[in-house]
Amino acid sequence: MNKAMNVLQAWIEGINTADVKKLINLYDENAVLIPTFSNRLLNTKEKINEYFEKVGSKEQLSITLHDNTVITQEITNQLFTLTGIYNWRFAIDGEIFNFEARFSYLIDLSKENPIVNHHSSQIPRTL
Repeated sequence: MNKAMNVLQAWIEGINTADVKKLINLYDENAVLIPTFSNRLLNTKEKINEYFEKVGSKEQLSITLHDNTVITQEITNQLFTLTGIYNWRFAIDGEIFNFEARFSYLIDLSKENPIVNHHSSQIPRTL
């Protein structure tokens, strides 16, 4: 597994354990998050933290990566893009919901907090 994938695996672990501090520490100080469950662009650590606090409070929260969908592109020897599909799962009023989402990350491994850009959106139903 390449080091960029290690960042994605750490992010998934942060979601699955609702470890907001771990998640926030993956994002660069100037990172931009276009989140799955918000219509806002989040470009500060405070806004990103607030979003993950809200998501992390969902009952039975988990995320599963569809491994066979992940595409890693090396831009330079420290800069990577990761794209793919994952499945969000959580309960609302005791009922379990699943949300398929596509994602893209820009990962800069030269940074202590390597996620520079992260976009995630629910996959729309197709015709």
